[in-house]
Amino acid sequence: MSFQTYLSRNSKRINQLVADYYGRHTNPDISQYLYEPLALFSANGGKRHRPLICELACLAVGGDRQRSHSAASAIEHFHTAALIHDDIADDSQLRRGQPCLHRVIGNELAINAGDLALSQVTGLVLEDEILDDATKLRVLGELVSMTTRTIEGQALDLGWTRDGRYDLTIDDYLMMATLKTAYYSGGTPLAVGAIVGGGSEQQIEALRSYGIAAGLAFQIQDDILNLTGKKSAMKKDYRSDITEGKRTLMVIHALLHSDQSSELRDILSSKTDDADALERAVQILDKSGSLAYARQYAMELVRQAKLELPQALPPSRHADLLLSMADFFVERMS
Repeated sequence: MSFQTYLSRNSKRINQLVADYYGRHTNPDISQYLYEPLALFSANGGKRHRPLICELACLAVGGDRQRSHSAASAIEHFHTAALIHDDIADDSQLRRGQPCLHRVIGNELAINAGDLALSQVTGLVLEDEILDDATKLRVLGELVSMTTRTIEGQALDLGWTRDGRYDLTIDDYLMMATLKTAYYSGGTPLAVGAIVGGGSEQQIEALRSYGIAAGLAFQIQDDILNLTGKKSAMKKDYRSDITEGKRTLMVIHALLHSDQSSELRDILSSKTDDADALERAVQILDKSGSLAYARQYAMELVRQAKLELPQALPPSRHADLLLSMADFFVERMS
């Protein structure tokens, strides 16, 4: 079974699991202004790979899948909060083909809904009756660290754009993307899954390392799809990374190597959403070899990561699915 097939077959089950962990309120106004819009936003979910790989890691080390459910849902709630707040910070229009939450209920209520999702990250684990206290404390430590690193990465992403920074290197991008995305999209879900599944320290760290590499490749592919994706990939603001002046791997590579870097810088600084200008920016990235460089970098990350993981896990279909996860991250078209 491919990883994509696994996601498809388990999407309904995991969607219900995530929904079950959302709170409800008897007060109609609190429900209207907070719980209902948050639940509706979450229901328009993506592939839910984060909770599913947390569960897979638990199974791959020989654990009971139910022990992963509170932490898996907590990580997905964090993802929901991050998307809500990120869309406000970027003044985005669409998320998964639908208007962003702040476009529907306003910035103030959307920020508040995101804050509730954040509070549930720790609350779900604390209230889990299956996990023992020592395991809860360790998982909570992982989730706090994940949250901090993601916020640090977001600070770099937003700050570089605000300050018009063009003095950045490839290593700067890799640090930012690792902090902002790789931990919570790969490293932490896998490490936490191994922890609750009773995995060895070697297995926990091997899965964390694999997840960080795959999560970084996931972010690079996400950046590529924002610029070149087909119609199925245009559910987010198409080419909005150019409009927002994002310092992606392709952009930094082109600024360092293209003989048209000054033109690219002008487009990035203009905050334009003109289709012709956006197309011109992508042409520069393509001509400079920056798109190809990013694709190759992501593929090499995955290749290296897949060499090491099998040594830490016993053979199983769950381990095979985790290995195919990395390929899916760089081959997906949406």
